[in-house]
Amino acid sequence: GPMMQRYVPFAAVAAANCVNIPLMRQNELIYGIDVSDENGNIIGESRLAAVKGISQVVLCRIIMCAPGMNILPLIMKRLEQSEKFRAASWSHAPFQTLMVGGFLIFMVPFACSIWPQKCSLSTWVMERFEGEKFSEMLKTVGGEDKVPSSVYFNKGL
Repeated sequence: GPMMQRYVPFAAVAAANCVNIPLMRQNELIYGIDVSDENGNIIGESRLAAVKGISQVVLCRIIMCAPGMNILPLIMKRLEQSEKFRAASWSHAPFQTLMVGGFLIFMVPFACSIWPQKCSLSTWVMERFEGEKFSEMLKTVGGEDKVPSSVYFNKGL
C-alpha cells in the first residue's frame, strides 16, 4: 500500500550499499589488504580481512541511514493529516531533507563506533582458510613460533 511505498528508498539505499561498497573495494577482495602485528608492522595480506572489513562497513552504512529513512515516513504520515502541512506542500522536501540530516548528525558517529577502525583477525582463521597468504606471512615473520595470535587491519569507512 501507500505506506509501504514510503520505505522503498530505504530498501534501495540498503541494496545500493550492498553492491556499491564491495564493487568499489573489489581489489581488496581479490588481492587482500595489509595486515599488521600489534606494533603496526605490516606482516602480510588477507582477503578474509577485506571481507570482514567490507562487511562491517556495509552494515554501518545501512545502520547509519535506517532511523532517518524508517522513522521519517511515520512522521510525514502524521504531519500530512494536518491541513496546514498539506497546504504547504512546498515545505515537504526541505523538511524531509532537514530531518534526515538531523538523524544523520547522530547516526554517523554512532554507526562508525559500532566496530573499531582497527579490526583484528585470528591467524588461526587465516591459516585455515587462506593457506597461501598465511604461508607468505610465515616467511615474513620468520617462522611459525613468531606468528602473532591475531593480525590487525584498517576496516575503512
